[in-house]
Amino acid sequence: MATTPEGKVKKKVKEYLKSIGAWYYMPVSNGMGRSGCPDILVCLDGHFMAFETKALGKINNVTANQKREIDEIRRANGVAHVVDCVEQVKTIIEVHNEKIVKERTSNQS
Repeated sequence: MATTPEGKVKKKVKEYLKSIGAWYYMPVSNGMGRSGCPDILVCLDGHFMAFETKALGKINNVTANQKREIDEIRRANGVAHVVDCVEQVKTIIEVHNEKIVKERTSNQS
């Protein structure tokens, strides 16, 4: 079976998450779950992240339900983004980790 362009992005993101020791889960969309839930839910070093993956160049193709879910995750202080390549995920995680280090350093002062 051929992989879709979005499927290729998901595969690369999963490979990256596995390589850094992150826990991740991909909810199955079968009508029984939350409509618009991001494609990949992640826990890394005790922090919750969610990534809605899109095919390269389709990053703005977000449904109202997807936007709602991303906004709700952010309101709960989670990290949630729409991405169309694994490099974006790497950057988001790097920036998040730098923020955590700064917070810990400032709290120790």
